[in-house]
Formats: sequence, C-alpha cells, structure tokens
Amino acid sequence: MVDPSYAPGVRVLRVPDGAGGRVDRYVADATGLSRSYVQKLISDGRLTRDGGTLRANAFVNAGSELRLDVPEAVALELVPAPEIVLSVVYEDEDLLIIDKPAGLVVHPAPGHSDDTLVNALLAHGDGSTWGGIAGVQRPGIVHRLDRDTSGLLMVARNDRAQASIMAQLKARRVKKTYLALVQGSVGAAVGRIEAPIGRDPKHRTRMAVVADGRASVTGYRVRERFDDWTLLELDLVTGRTHQIRVHLEAIKHPVAGDPVYGTGTSRRGPAGLDRLFLHAWRLELTSPTSGQLIRATAQLPASLESVLEGLRAVVR
Repeated sequence: MVDPSYAPGVRVLRVPDGAGGRVDRYVADATGLSRSYVQKLISDGRLTRDGGTLRANAFVNAGSELRLDVPEAVALELVPAPEIVLSVVYEDEDLLIIDKPAGLVVHPAPGHSDDTLVNALLAHGDGSTWGGIAGVQRPGIVHRLDRDTSGLLMVARNDRAQASIMAQLKARRVKKTYLALVQGSVGAAVGRIEAPIGRDPKHRTRMAVVADGRASVTGYRVRERFDDWTLLELDLVTGRTHQIRVHLEAIKHPVAGDPVYGTGTSRRGPAGLDRLFLHAWRLELTSPTSGQLIRATAQLPASLESVLEGLRAVVR
C-alpha cells in the first residue's frame, strides 16, 4: 500500500499532459510532500531538469522530466514539551490520532518554537518513532489543522505509515468531516461548494476564491438549525489552506467566531463563543499495515456544546 514516491531517494517525475505550472506547486501536488518542504529541497539543489537546478518559481510544462532527490531524515533539534498533554483517540504501531485543542499550533513556526504539537510528540515518543519524509521539522505530520480549529489530527509513527497516509490523502481516500456553526440559515439541507482557492490578491495573508486558484470542493449537510445560525457537517473533499472558512464565507455563511473571514455578527458569534466554531469531528482511513478501515470521532469540546445549548434554549 506504500507509494514509493514518498520515500527518501531519487524519483523521476514526468509532467503529464494537462499538468504543469510553478514547479514547487507541481512537485508538491505530484508527491504529497508539503510545498514548504519542496521549496527547501529546491533551494538545496535537489530538484533538477535536464541536469540543471531550478528556482521554486520556475514553470514546467507537459513533457518535462524532473529528478527529485529526497534525503533521509536527520536528527531533530527541537525541544520536547511534556507539559503539553495529548488527548489520544486512537493509537497503534503505525498511527496516532489526536484530539487537538483549539489554540495549539501543529508545527514550529516564527513565534512558536517550543509550544507546538510537534514538541508534545517528541515528549510522547522517543524522538525516533515518527515519520520523517515530510521534513525534519514536521515529524510524523501528514496534514494540519489551523491553530484555532480543534479536533482530529493524524500522526504517522514511521516513514512507511507516513507514505501510505500521504498517498491516501493525495488520492482523496481519507474521509474528513468537520462540524461548523455558521451565520444565517443555510437554504439547502445538502449541498456542495466547488470554487477554486488561492492567495487573496488584496490581502496576502488570507486565502480567497479566485479564478486561477486550485480546485477545491467542500460538501455539507445541515445538522441543526437555530435562529440566525446553522450547524453544518462538512466533508473536506480537497484540503486547501482555510478551505472550509473560505468556502463558507464565499456563500455568505461565514463560520461563527472567525476573526479573519467573518465580519460583525459572524465574527463575534452567538453568546458564550470565544473561539472559532470549527471542529474536525470524524476521520476514516485505511490502516497502512492491515488494510482495515479505521474510524475515529472526537465529540465537540464542552465550550462549543455549551454554545449550542444556549441556542437551543432560544429556539424552545
């Protein structure tokens, strides 16, 4: 079940018809590696075309042949953080599924060097039990959740498992379902949002629906209705940055408590809400070893459930 394209070593990538574009984006999409890690490989001279190195913003066309050299992972220089307690929902020899609290950053970044999920993972294991093929600063990480989003996050214990899960994500075989409280009354009980997402040309720190963005699909179902608010179940078919938040803002139903994509009432949210009302509720994937289906669920945090109880009291 493991896709060898993710393993350390040299791989030849031939750009098929209809593909191409910026080389860092193409390679990230083709391999499942993070775009930032691909850019690091490019800056280290590990991606070549016709024997010559490339810049991350170089363009490639159909028929181009690229050689990508993914190095073995090296020892991390990160500080374990045993004081960060992990809520483990599922664990086996290949996989850890964690119920991440809102406010916890997934991996080190400027301003967060020793208080992230990665630091907690280093304290949970012995430092050598996590997959390393997504980059040494992201041990075991196969996907991420925004800092203010709570819920289920998968972590791979070894390279083989990391390769398998990344391949499943690329093939859209991992089912990820979220719960979100959104402003207004969503008309259709079931719907699908298909709108390309890219960097907002006016606000570079935000994402937006843009004509030249990456194809993005979110399915939704109405779970519960309240006065002026709707609780949705959302299926993340693709996994773009801020996808759910951008898509819901685009259909005029922004997520409650969203400080970036919300305005006015939606940004404040209903009474008692002090965070983004977005929760990674359910995961389904295939075990890298046994091939059996793994299902995991994380119930809403008590603070979010309390907000819903307040809305239900108004409806009654």
